[in-house]
Amino acid sequence: MPGFEVLYQAAALCLMYPDDDFRARLPLLREAAPQLREFADHAAVTPPRELAAHYVEVFEAGQEHSLYLSAWREAAPAPSEELYRAHGLETTGEEPPDFLPAVLEFAARTGTTELLVDHRDGLDQLRCGLTDFGTPYATVLEAVCATLPPAHTTP
Repeated sequence: MPGFEVLYQAAALCLMYPDDDFRARLPLLREAAPQLREFADHAAVTPPRELAAHYVEVFEAGQEHSLYLSAWREAAPAPSEELYRAHGLETTGEEPPDFLPAVLEFAARTGTTELLVDHRDGLDQLRCGLTDFGTPYATVLEAVCATLPPAHTTP
């Protein structure tokens, strides 16, 4: 599914902890990825401390909305550092290779959606959980999931 690299890179930024760097990139992010404008607009008008506290509440307060693909029970193996290296990329060591923003950046840099497609069921579960929670982060997952083929359904 070529052509979504900019969206994946922008979504990766949206799903990282919202620091000052993130805030500085909001205008560019908003223009580069129109699918994420709703989230970018929300982030732009939300006070920094409030946005950071919301991020912690949503993603770090428990496993319910985990950004780690290995937290979602799937048949596909989680990505490894070796996979990143095989594509000429290195992980920073700050987060494991199954951290969704890292996987999105991998897709953006390599042009391959294989990891996202392999973990589509987990991404859908996360998207639904974020939607039910009522967080603007749900729109980021909606945009990413909209680029992928439908999830496999088992009879």
